[in-house]
Amino acid sequence: MKLSGKIALITGGSNGIGKATAAKFVAEGAFVSIADMDDAHGSKTALELGPNCSYQHVDVRKSSDIDLWVKSVLATYGQIDILVNNAGIMRDQIMVKIKEDGTVIKLSEEEFERVIDINLKGVFLCAEAVAEVMIRQKSGVILNASSIVGLDGNFGQTNYVASKAGVVGMTKVWARELGKYGIRVNAIAPGYILTDMLAQVPADVLDKMAGKVPLRRLGKPKDIANVYCFLASDEAAYISGDVIRVDGGAVAGT
Repeated sequence: MKLSGKIALITGGSNGIGKATAAKFVAEGAFVSIADMDDAHGSKTALELGPNCSYQHVDVRKSSDIDLWVKSVLATYGQIDILVNNAGIMRDQIMVKIKEDGTVIKLSEEEFERVIDINLKGVFLCAEAVAEVMIRQKSGVILNASSIVGLDGNFGQTNYVASKAGVVGMTKVWARELGKYGIRVNAIAPGYILTDMLAQVPADVLDKMAGKVPLRRLGKPKDIANVYCFLASDEAAYISGDVIRVDGGAVAGT
């Protein structure tokens, strides 16, 4: 029971990596509050995981939603030990493309801002709210979801790469700022993981993606959840400011 008695908050916890992480944390003894905007799946996940898991509707772009969530958890448990900033979206598009007929296709400002707002601003707002609690406690762990594309770049993902590279930078800043309070901050950079984001990708394309991975398979949500659990536990007590690649040896864009 690596997380026995710990209180954990997980954004984007209703599906995929977030759900797998919530399940792993509950199994390791934590009390988990998952936040999402998918109320149907969020409530279902909390019910599946039992009395030590609860769900709250939170839009990570809104500090008011986050503040209510944090206050609710504090009112119930009196502390917050772990934050997993997992929520994120993709809206892929080449920055500028000119077709043979002269048509110009661009990554829209709206799609750029939406990805940044959720993947980067959302991480900042959640960490800021929870850090205040953790500073008073003199303890805590903040874990952020980056991506291998945030480290390596990738074709057609200007907005997503920008957001995930920004997460890496913020992680390193916060590790420096919060370390003196006993707070550890790390990020995970997943590779190609079989989540809802890949659900619409044709099977032959998925096979090609797996073929580019040295381990010759795509990742599973539990592969990421296991690393989150390790980083959240006391076994990782001297790890902070790091970015852990969990990618089967893959290099994005190759």
